[in-house]
Amino acid sequence: MTDETSPGDSVRPLRWRDGAMELLDQRLLPGEVRWVRITSAAEAARAIQDMVVRGAPAIGLAAAYGVVLAAGQAYDASASQWRHAIETDLETLRNARPTAANLRWAIGYMQTGFPALTGDPRAALLAQARDLHQADIAANRHMGRLGAALLDKGGVLTHCNAGSLATGGYGTALGVVRAGFAAGLIGNVFVGETRPWLQGARLTTWELLQDGIPVTLLADSAAATLMRDGCVRWIIVGADRIAANGDVANKIGTYALAVLARHHGVRLMVVAPTSTFDPATDSGADIPIEQRDGAELRQSARTVVVPAQAGILNPVFDVTPAELVDVMVTEKGVLRAPYEGGIQRLFPGV
Repeated sequence: MTDETSPGDSVRPLRWRDGAMELLDQRLLPGEVRWVRITSAAEAARAIQDMVVRGAPAIGLAAAYGVVLAAGQAYDASASQWRHAIETDLETLRNARPTAANLRWAIGYMQTGFPALTGDPRAALLAQARDLHQADIAANRHMGRLGAALLDKGGVLTHCNAGSLATGGYGTALGVVRAGFAAGLIGNVFVGETRPWLQGARLTTWELLQDGIPVTLLADSAAATLMRDGCVRWIIVGADRIAANGDVANKIGTYALAVLARHHGVRLMVVAPTSTFDPATDSGADIPIEQRDGAELRQSARTVVVPAQAGILNPVFDVTPAELVDVMVTEKGVLRAPYEGGIQRLFPGV
C-alpha cells in the first residue's frame, strides 16, 4: 500500500481511502494534523492552489489521483463519452499551479492509459496512480542513497521542504538527509524558515523530528553567517522545474543561497526525479514563475504587519543558474556540469 511507512520514513502527505483521496493539510502543521477528503478533480485542483498539498512530486501525485476522480465522475455522467467529458477537469488540474513540471507530467502519464480502457475506468486508473506513487517513493530512496554517497562528514543546510511532505514519501533533498544521517555522515541539519509560508520552519522541522533526526532552525537571513563560520558543507535542495540547460526553479531564496554558497566554498546539490526536468524549456528564463497573493506577505498569523499603501511582490520561486549547481541527483543517476549533455541523455529525441 502506498501509505505504508517504516522507521526513518514515517510521514505521508496523501493517501487513497474508501474511494477518495485524502491530503494531510500542510497549512495547519505543526499545530494540527488534519486530513482533508477530496472527492472531485475540482477539489483536488483547489487543494493544490491553496497549498493543502505542495511540493512538485506531491502535487503531481495529487493530480494523478485527481484524474481518477475526474474519470469516475465523467464516466457516471456519460459512459460512452467520458474521455471527452474529462477534458475540462484535466485542464483545471493542469492550471492549478504553473511552475511545477511534475503536475502536467503526471496528468500526461495518466492519459497514456486512456486508449486501452474499456468500461468503468476507475479501477485501472487507480492502479496506475498507485503505481506512480510507489515508484516515486522507490525513486526517492534510490536518490537518497546516491546523494548520501557524495557527502563528507559535516553540516548540511536545506531550504523549504523537499521531504516526505513534498513527495509520495521519503523525500528528495530530505531523502539524502535521511540516508546521510543514517550513515553517520551528517552532523547537523540546518533549515531556513522559508518565508512567507515558512515551509522550513513549520514542515521540515516537524517532519525530521517525527523520524528522530535533530534539526536546527535559522532565520533565512542568517545563512551567510552560518556558511562563513564553516558550519555547512553542503546545501541540499529539491526543485520544481529544471530546464534543458540545467537552470533550476525552486522555492524563492534558493538562488540567494546558491550565490552565498559559491562565495563561501559550500557545495550545492539539487535532488529531483526526472519528472521534474523540462527538456522542452531551453533555460530558466523561459520558466513561468508563479506570483501569489500579496496578502501572504501583508499578514502574519492574521495580524496585519505591512501598511496597506505598500506594494507587494510575492514570487514563489526563483531560478538558480546551472553554473551555480555542483551536482544534480536523479533516480537515473548523478549529473555533473555541463548539464546540457546529461539532460539530453535522459531525454533522447526531445
